[in-house]
Amino acid sequence: MSAEPEIRSESSAATGWQYVRLVLLLGCLTALPPLSVDLYLPALPQVRDDLQATDSMTQLTFTGMLLGMGLGQLIVGPLSDAVGRRPPLLFGLLAHASASLLCAVAPNIEVLAALRLLQGLSAAAVSVVIMATIRDRFQGTAMARIISRNMLVVAMAPILAPSLGSQLLRFTDWRGIFATLLVIGLVLALGAFMFLDESLPRERRRSSRPRAVASSYLEILRDRTFISLAMIGGLTAAAVFSYIGASSFVFQDGFGLSEQEFGLVFGINAILFLAGAQLNPLLISRFPLIRVMMAANLVGLLAALSAVVLALGEIGGPAGAAIPMGVVLFTIGMVLPNTPALALHRHGVKAGLAAAVLGCLQSGTGGLVAPLVGAIGVKTALPLSLVMTAALVLAGALLRLTSRDTSVYEIGGHKS
Repeated sequence: MSAEPEIRSESSAATGWQYVRLVLLLGCLTALPPLSVDLYLPALPQVRDDLQATDSMTQLTFTGMLLGMGLGQLIVGPLSDAVGRRPPLLFGLLAHASASLLCAVAPNIEVLAALRLLQGLSAAAVSVVIMATIRDRFQGTAMARIISRNMLVVAMAPILAPSLGSQLLRFTDWRGIFATLLVIGLVLALGAFMFLDESLPRERRRSSRPRAVASSYLEILRDRTFISLAMIGGLTAAAVFSYIGASSFVFQDGFGLSEQEFGLVFGINAILFLAGAQLNPLLISRFPLIRVMMAANLVGLLAALSAVVLALGEIGGPAGAAIPMGVVLFTIGMVLPNTPALALHRHGVKAGLAAAVLGCLQSGTGGLVAPLVGAIGVKTALPLSLVMTAALVLAGALLRLTSRDTSVYEIGGHKS
């Protein structure tokens, strides 16, 4: 299946200040879901102790956010294709702020995990609308480039958030982290209301009737290459989510780093992810996206295997875990931006629904895989290294199957 004919809105012609404002606003909105996860990371051990929970139960507050994002996107996606991008986004931002307030007063770990699920459902609106808005305005290599630029924000969030969270914990407790997310959500809602224009004209909107939505979902689910690309994104994201969910326990409890030291390690590895995402536009201007993804996956897999070997031999201490994991994140920065670019290129007139399926599989896979680390154990780097390796092995196998479809070579190099 080749890409659908491009149908563009007038807003896609925005240039100069309009373009800069659009990119900056989309970047700020893109930061909300990762901020909701990463600002909270240094507080996980504190949450566990304060609410008298186990490590695996505490990790459910992280997993619930991811699963909520996955399920919520399946609802928001077709809704945004029917009513436009702005209404679901604004409702989601306000719901996210409300969930943050409730998380701040959660009495036990079970309630907190349920509220994090609600927070994930509301954050799904942000994820879907941002991706669909990019697809409304851009296509092909241009879309891959702007997604890579957006990865700058996705990478900056984990650079800044754990450090900011660690500093906040010097003056408040984990409940104050959620109060901070409440303020951020309200500010972003105001910014979106004032400055984000609607990108989906009425003539391009689709029916929201259940039969029409089901038919559209079935059409996408029958596109094997799309599903393979979505699963590649999900498995690659699972490696990232496993690292995010377990790293605070591995480095703080396992290696004895302080909250501030962990924030530094996490930030350095996030910079490596950022470097990979920013190198990606240069590579895809010379090579097809699928080639870049296959090469990056192979290098990342070798780094993950080295982390397993070092963990088995108890070699290198925290550096023996942090360095190879940083290389893995560097290579993932060249896979994650290209997955949605290739997948959404195939379904431009159903951008919201396609982004929903893509996001659901990505967040859902990550949410299901990440708890495996907690189930195996988080006192050493070995379980995390094994899960990351397994995820990259499966993603690599799917990449090689996907590469047999000649349509995936349409983007990148000198072809678009």
